[in-house]
Amino acid sequence: MSGGNFFEDFRLGQVFEHAPSRKLTEGDAAVYKAIYGSLFESETLDQLLVFHTVFGMSVGDVSLNAVANLGYAECRFLQPVLPGTRLRAVSQVIGLKENSDRKTGIVYVRTRGFADGAVEALTFARWVMVRKRNESAPAPETVVPELARAVAAPHAPGGCESFAVGQKIDHVDGTTIAEAEHAMATRLFNNTARVHFNQYTESKGRFGKRLVYGGHVISIARALSFNGLEGTDLEAINGGRHAAPVFAGDTIFAWSEVLDVQGAALRLRTRATKDLPCDAFPETDGVVLDLDYWAVLRR
Repeated sequence: MSGGNFFEDFRLGQVFEHAPSRKLTEGDAAVYKAIYGSLFESETLDQLLVFHTVFGMSVGDVSLNAVANLGYAECRFLQPVLPGTRLRAVSQVIGLKENSDRKTGIVYVRTRGFADGAVEALTFARWVMVRKRNESAPAPETVVPELARAVAAPHAPGGCESFAVGQKIDHVDGTTIAEAEHAMATRLFNNTARVHFNQYTESKGRFGKRLVYGGHVISIARALSFNGLEGTDLEAINGGRHAAPVFAGDTIFAWSEVLDVQGAALRLRTRATKDLPCDAFPETDGVVLDLDYWAVLRR
């Protein structure tokens, strides 16, 4: 039985071979679609289902004692993943920084997901705020990795005549998060972080209630974006951050801005808000997610 790692347990360069591996089935894909109502069609598994699953496998070693997952960078989907594929995950610690309160610290890791043992299907960096077991434990040397602001644009010949740099798209619809729904989704991804499930503990914590997994908000925003970005496939995530916590009962809205157009590839910035419609394109107020990514327009 493992209580997970606390901030003082991490070392720069440390490598975790996460266990167990996970086979994704058509059933998993159906549950994912039922939760999010995604209308993005593909014969392969949804890229975000793969992302969340690899992320979830890393939680036991990296973020079981997390306060919050803070952000992502350099996420590349390297291979399509078919139903029936078994995924395994490996993470390496690439940065550490103790917070000024000495109660928590930021852990930076690079996680890689492998399909059927050896084929690298996904890679991403993320940083997470992790509790300290002992506030008096000495702080490690501060190392904050330099991460690229964006990955290279995917090669996608063609054009996106319907989109222009600077264009803003209100995705109009909203989705209210239910307690059972966010817990079910997080279990689907094998994410066992205590902040998402243990109301007894979290009632005594900073927020007084369970925190919604940030990836759940990403998938909601991506599903909402079908209204305006239909016909696009997610190709890479340049960067993203969770700007504020989300809880059951919050209603998520989203809007997107076109940052770049390269052939049939769109660089998009999607902002998700809680309890705030996006017809006025809010950039900071009410924003809970700020996600920069590449998508390719299907033909």
